[in-house]
Amino acid sequence: MSTGTAGKADPSGQPPDDGTAAARKREQHGWYFYDFACSVYSTSVLTVFLGPYLTSIAKAAADPDGFVHPLGIPVRAGSLFAYSVSASIVVAVVLMPIVGAAADRTGRKKPLLAAAAYTGAAATAGMFFLDGHRYLLGAFLLIVANASISVSTVLYNAYLPQIAEPEERDAVSSRGWAFGYTSGAIVLVLNLILYSGHESFGLTESDAVRICLASAGLWWGAFTLVPLRRLRDRRVPPGGEGAVGSGWQQLKATLRDMRRHPLTLSFLLAYLVYNDGIQTVISQASLYGSEELGLDQTTLIVAVLLVQILAVAGALGMGRLARTHGAKRTILGSLVIWTLILIAAYLLPADAPAFFFVLAAAIGLVLGGSQALSRSLFSHLVPRGKEAEYFSAYELSDRGLSWLGPLVFGLAYQLTGSYRDAIISLIVFFALGAVLLARVPVRRAVEAAGNPVPERI
Repeated sequence: MSTGTAGKADPSGQPPDDGTAAARKREQHGWYFYDFACSVYSTSVLTVFLGPYLTSIAKAAADPDGFVHPLGIPVRAGSLFAYSVSASIVVAVVLMPIVGAAADRTGRKKPLLAAAAYTGAAATAGMFFLDGHRYLLGAFLLIVANASISVSTVLYNAYLPQIAEPEERDAVSSRGWAFGYTSGAIVLVLNLILYSGHESFGLTESDAVRICLASAGLWWGAFTLVPLRRLRDRRVPPGGEGAVGSGWQQLKATLRDMRRHPLTLSFLLAYLVYNDGIQTVISQASLYGSEELGLDQTTLIVAVLLVQILAVAGALGMGRLARTHGAKRTILGSLVIWTLILIAAYLLPADAPAFFFVLAAAIGLVLGGSQALSRSLFSHLVPRGKEAEYFSAYELSDRGLSWLGPLVFGLAYQLTGSYRDAIISLIVFFALGAVLLARVPVRRAVEAAGNPVPERI
């Protein structure tokens, strides 16, 4: 296992001068496996099972008017999941800059990645104990797990500029997403077998759901061992401190430094807007399907499985398109498709699984590619030696306004009793994000960050 002092690391944080292509490939393969590990949480837990299951627990604990009262606050049971997702993002927004700054000041991304990953995995495994009226425990574990995956993703993304040359990054980033969607598909097949045949296994429906939730945490923890063995820390110049206080000071310095790169900030603003739509679709899809469209759990599992399978092809296919047309144009094309998907979702009739499957297929084809190419495009806009702190800002853009979409869904149900009305608002996020991205001169942005400009970007 490599250590943080191996290989005479470049103080800039880039790969060492003696790093061969083979050594770089080894790290890349290890890096892919963190997507393989943690994506199961996003698919099986956040997208499929937890929303409907936590909502059912909250409804069982609700008063005659359909409200639960966490901390004495009246909350409609159907809004609890969306509000919990929003709260988790607020926690993540507080933690991510501290962790990102500490990682760059100490050069020790790997121990921080391990801490975040295993905190999230433990919280997810603990969801096995959700039953009866334990909606507060469910909300707490959701907040911990969702915040943890956000923090770990900051550190995971920050490795990309260090393990891949500029011309490799679109492909490497896309392969990472493909690994994640592959693992999600594998586990969803196992979930489908367990859930649909739970009686033959001697389990209740609730038992099957709790096992599916907990197994995602075990998978996350087990496969995190692979990147922890293959990725390595880079040394940084002496004098940096990793304390929380210095982390906040470095965050302020990062924000000041980012003002020197206004084109990087322009990309982050565009990403912040359109990614809010993507994150809301991911986190609320099953709740929307079960509560608004009247679809059963098996239909939702199959639909998300379809998304996972096609997302692998979509991520790799859009990576190839980016080599021909550039990442920016390919992302813009995906945002047009996202807008059409949301219009179709708004018009989708209830109790129509065939139409829902068509929509899921369309989502799969653009989901992985739009996220993977956004990540690789941003990697070109990061000044050398500041990968973790800039990627913490990127992850803040990833999560920073992503509380807004779930909050809108929660408020829409709180006020109207329907999730459908909130769908139309997401179109605004994709349309506005596309306009803002189209205005970013990415070649000038790469040059301004002091990085080589790829032939296609």
